[in-house]
Amino acid sequence: MKRLAVLVLLAAPMTVFAWPWSTDMMNQPSIKAQEGTPAAFPKRSVPYSIPYGGELTQVATRDEAKDLVNPVPVSAKSLKTGKQLFKIYCGACHGLLGKADETSPVAAKIGAIPLIGDYVQKDMTEGWIWGTITYGSYVMPAYGDPTGNAEGRGSNDLSVEERWHVVNYLRNQLVADANSAPAVTETAQASSDAVPVVN
Repeated sequence: MKRLAVLVLLAAPMTVFAWPWSTDMMNQPSIKAQEGTPAAFPKRSVPYSIPYGGELTQVATRDEAKDLVNPVPVSAKSLKTGKQLFKIYCGACHGLLGKADETSPVAAKIGAIPLIGDYVQKDMTEGWIWGTITYGSYVMPAYGDPTGNAEGRGSNDLSVEERWHVVNYLRNQLVADANSAPAVTETAQASSDAVPVVN
């Protein structure tokens, strides 16, 4: 009888851990980051109508935006706003100076294009750049329409006017900022990362 009691006492903890409640917290239904298809934003939650030609004109694709004229005049305030937004939304992929170089953590991995070259600065229209920000492109997500590209990836982070401020900065100040920035060498970077020793 003592042996049976000892066996029951030894087996009891194993039996308790085998019950369903032992894994409830681990196996609960939850959505992990980057898992599944994100829910669409409610219709018309963020307008993407464009003040153009004195009236609101709807464009449904990046191609339709190609001939749009920037309604936001270039000013010091617009360039400052555009620069701040560029650093927040564009800098991670294209680099803070638009070079898409090693200063960007993901440029090489996703094939981000440099924004300071002739392709963007001379060949693209301002409307096309605005449309790309709004509707995204092959890799780039949309920042003005949650369902802007074929994969339905995007957000409504930037208003119509904010996207035009980014265009103003990109076309009127980004190249000058990139050319006037001091070159960051490995030695300079290493010394800036070093922790000063206090005696």
